[in-house]
Amino acid sequence: MTTENFKMRNLFRDLTDKLASGLAVLATVLVIAPLVAIFVYLLYKGASSVNLDFFTQIPKAVGEEGGGMGNAIAGSIVILALGSLMGVPIGIGGGIFLAEFGRGTKLANAIRFTADVLNGVPSIVMGIAVYALVVKPQGHFSALSGGVALGIMMIPTITRTTEEMLLMVPNVIREAALGIGLPNWRAVLSISLKTASPGIITGCMLAFARVAGETAPLIFTAFGNSFWNWHPNEPTAALPLQIYVFAISPYDDWHRLAWAGALVLIVLIVLAVSLVRYVTSRGVMKGAS
Repeated sequence: MTTENFKMRNLFRDLTDKLASGLAVLATVLVIAPLVAIFVYLLYKGASSVNLDFFTQIPKAVGEEGGGMGNAIAGSIVILALGSLMGVPIGIGGGIFLAEFGRGTKLANAIRFTADVLNGVPSIVMGIAVYALVVKPQGHFSALSGGVALGIMMIPTITRTTEEMLLMVPNVIREAALGIGLPNWRAVLSISLKTASPGIITGCMLAFARVAGETAPLIFTAFGNSFWNWHPNEPTAALPLQIYVFAISPYDDWHRLAWAGALVLIVLIVLAVSLVRYVTSRGVMKGAS
């Protein structure tokens, strides 16, 4: 190979490397730019309406100044807590079964197929189903039925993420645990699950972030409430539902509160996910040390 050919090949490699890097940066910008634009626009439209009253007061009647969405924020906390209490344990348990105990069985294939189908079901269909299964037999709307709807929506994502994370755990770790005399269930809970915990927690956060902004299921389940309510068996306001109601109203005051609610909802989701990621990373670092 001549020196000139060698230089040309190096030049081609450099150009190809720079082109690939440039395309990767461009793709990253294209992904992040809409998110930044949405957040900036929410700041522009809603920041002026975010104050102490927004977090501590209920909506005022049309024509009265002030008011807030304190009841909707509290209702979202109750509904999301109920949904997480239902969805997270079932989802993780399903993932453990698929990865550790049900490999190759017909039941595992059926569960995996069902989870994939549920991931694609529109949220409004989920709300209608929970309305028929929970709300109608009870005879009234409630925060509990809203939590059931959101919990069911969380299960498929958590199940499939848990399965994939557990499958990434090397078999030598399982064999070492069994070699020292641990029973299989103890090895799964103490070794495999702990090793895969960062990825599993990430899957739980993705599921939580997905359902935190859902409105359609809550229309048929929680229904909404203009006042404070902490009882899980009564109709309850929720932040996404309140934003929807205010956004389609003809009143400018409610429109401003809707923009403020959208901004607060995004910030709360980001803070919750960031806090869990921080706690998880600290735990992983301590475990590694």
